[in-house]
Amino acid sequence: QVQLVESGGGLVQTGGSLRLSCAVSGDTFSRYRMGWFRQAPGTERTFVAAISKIGGVTTYADSVKGRFAISRDNARKLVYLQMNRLKPEDTAVYYCAATTKVGLSFDYWGQGTQVTVSS
Repeated sequence: QVQLVESGGGLVQTGGSLRLSCAVSGDTFSRYRMGWFRQAPGTERTFVAAISKIGGVTTYADSVKGRFAISRDNARKLVYLQMNRLKPEDTAVYYCAATTKVGLSFDYWGQGTQVTVSS
């Protein structure tokens, strides 16, 4: 199993950028597909982006395509979410997740980091 710790959240104005990081410890990092999810107050947690074990395949929610980019550094055991052209509706707690499975069933979760976009 793995342990995940997110960082990089904060307050940013509309149109600004943030980069979230997720540090992974425990099991062999390259065994895991990695993803980012988010949860706004009063809503369910939703998928944002995912990246394959080696990093060659990425998937995005329609709401963030063209603005967000997920990447990973297997040597440093880090996953990133670069968020550009942020909108107030991007405000949420962002969670890093890991899985050895296919699809959107993730097994391991970080504690989350708050992103707030002011209008």
